[in-house]
Amino acid sequence: MTEEGAREFFKTGRQSPIGEPVIRGDPSVTGQDRTEAVQFDPEDPESLELAAETVASFAQNTAGSEDNVFMLRGAAACAALVRGEGSYKAASARAGDDVTVSFIRKWSRVHDLPQSIRRHVARGEIAPTAAKHIARVSGRARLYLAWVALDHELTVREVRSIASDINDGVDVEQALASRGITLGEITLTLDHDVYGELRRRASVEDKQPGEIATGALLEQFEE
Repeated sequence: MTEEGAREFFKTGRQSPIGEPVIRGDPSVTGQDRTEAVQFDPEDPESLELAAETVASFAQNTAGSEDNVFMLRGAAACAALVRGEGSYKAASARAGDDVTVSFIRKWSRVHDLPQSIRRHVARGEIAPTAAKHIARVSGRARLYLAWVALDHELTVREVRSIASDINDGVDVEQALASRGITLGEITLTLDHDVYGELRRRASVEDKQPGEIATGALLEQFEE
């Protein structure tokens, strides 16, 4: 399926406003609510100044940090600063001499990832450094790479390598297959009765269980 023909439920980019703490303000994910989470408004001068200060501090404290929410806050500040200043270069200059254009670009892309990926970053299930490489990939491939990273427990180095192959023009399915990974393959634990009925229908209809499950899930997703 081409990007133009992608199903409507397949969201590959950020849907919420830049700087809004959608994930950071969700207590079920981070333990803090929206009143505690810092919001950056690219249109507000005071908020933009706070974003610049946050980016400067973030650039000095990223290495070795295990606070994923801190990382997401820094990414939000980078994205808001870019939007407010109008370019990566201007955002870098506003944040200070120690903040490079490359740094701003990488973390702004993390903030632009869809909520479905950022939630796993906040929970610590996808490392922020891996998220930077996932964010280098565009379209549906970024979601595929994120889900494969979860399902196959890929290292940051493996994620980086696959992202580089995809950006070099290698199809995502081929990039994964070359590493022994089948795109779309996932292990599920089903209710016993559902498992029995799935197997029965697959046998009677002369289909693979995956075909039956795919059809059923598509009907649910398209409702």
